[in-house]
Amino acid sequence: MKKKRILLKIGSNTLTKETDNISRGKIEDIANQIAKLQDTCEFIIVSSGAIAVAKQFVKLESKRKEIFVKQALASIGQPHLIRIYQEIFRELGLLTSQCLLSYSDFEKQESKTNIVNTINVLVNNNYIPIINENDTVATDEIKFGDNDKLGALTASLLSADLFIIATNTNGIYTKESIEKGTPKTIELVEDFNALKHQVVNSKSTHGTGGMQSKIDAISVAKQSNVETWIVNGLEDNFIINALENKILFTKIK
Repeated sequence: MKKKRILLKIGSNTLTKETDNISRGKIEDIANQIAKLQDTCEFIIVSSGAIAVAKQFVKLESKRKEIFVKQALASIGQPHLIRIYQEIFRELGLLTSQCLLSYSDFEKQESKTNIVNTINVLVNNNYIPIINENDTVATDEIKFGDNDKLGALTASLLSADLFIIATNTNGIYTKESIEKGTPKTIELVEDFNALKHQVVNSKSTHGTGGMQSKIDAISVAKQSNVETWIVNGLEDNFIINALENKILFTKIK
């Protein structure tokens, strides 16, 4: 039986549980769910968090632009981030690998072919690729939107059956409900153009995204007919609960 291919994008706010430190408990929660679903689903993870990890260890000073400090922090934090994933996933018998990509990789046919072939080999051998942007040489994630678009491009390229964006809200809320202070989740989106008018843009605490970057990512996935879910990753068991329709989240067909 063909497994359902899920591209899971996890932002910094989810990984830190909105604190200043990476939450090992949240990564354990993700690993536990993947272990339970491994007979029917295969996972590819796009994970932010390298800069957040580095900030736990170091404070860098520089007279240069802030962007260079962030790139340096990403360089320090990325090995630590992957080590945390490896340690926690290994305890459940899950194998992980690291893939660093840049947005320019998606502009060249040869690079796109290499990405597909490499990740397919990993997945077919029961490795879970953990993808992040190669921040040391590229600044797109830092400037552009907390890996949301990187997740969408990867989901599209790898023909994912489902693209889950784990964020810190119960999906996308109606604009009116936010203005009233009583957030109401849009559960099913069938008119994407109408959805654009519902978005109240806000930046996330640790990441560089916000709801507008989610909309941009959905647009990319939609062009490749990849279904997207916006799910509250702060909740325990959020992947399984969404798959079983036990929680409120936004589903974009």
